[in-house]
Amino acid sequence: MQSHAKQDAPSAEPGDAQPPEIPADHPADRYFPPERMAAARAAMIQEMRFRTFALQVDRLEYRTGSAGDGFGWEGQAWYGGDVNRLVVASEGEGTFGERAERIELATYWRHALDPWFNLQLGMRHDFRPDPQRSYALIGIEGLAPYWFELEGQLLVSDKGDAHARARASYQQRITQSLVLEPELEADFALQDVPELNIGAGFERFELGARLRYERNRSLAPYLGVHWERKLGQTARLARRAGESASGVSAVLGFRAMF
Repeated sequence: MQSHAKQDAPSAEPGDAQPPEIPADHPADRYFPPERMAAARAAMIQEMRFRTFALQVDRLEYRTGSAGDGFGWEGQAWYGGDVNRLVVASEGEGTFGERAERIELATYWRHALDPWFNLQLGMRHDFRPDPQRSYALIGIEGLAPYWFELEGQLLVSDKGDAHARARASYQQRITQSLVLEPELEADFALQDVPELNIGAGFERFELGARLRYERNRSLAPYLGVHWERKLGQTARLARRAGESASGVSAVLGFRAMF
């Protein structure tokens, strides 16, 4: 009677063999002077570190709400490569027919710490509100797990007051062309700054959601809602000055990259 022995099947267990060692030498050094080859490798790496310029307008928008019609902007320009960049960033807001409520201009060096996060080191000048202030700035920004974009900054002014800012956003693609972007920003003061109507603790936060129509990255219009609220002692100082401590606006604007 003929035997029907089962053929040996490959094991389903993953292999446990050690991977080969990573070569630590450079084969060309065996045939050419090592110092010349080291210089050639350094030149090749330098050539691959391309530098370029870009201008990105994250938000340029019209706002309408109970406090009146206003505007807001946020954007940055940078020059450099993947590892090091010089960044000039600006953001602000105001009401039509009045002086802008907030104008910020920051210049800093951005250095890649790893593929996900960057270090910021530079300065920021606030043209509004009065009186003007200049700040030393150190921060970190990057892409966290689950694709959350995070940014945190610590600022110390030329008058000695210290502040912190944190920001988080998330881009949810609904269709190939529609992107919903919620965003949260919060400011914190380590002490009272009476001349700027700022109280110690949480100063303010902004919460917004914008639905963007993005056929390409060059120009993408959006609409959404923006809510801003002052907190704690800062809110009490605003009310004492006859200002509103919170406001909600519908927004219409665009995002662009050049």
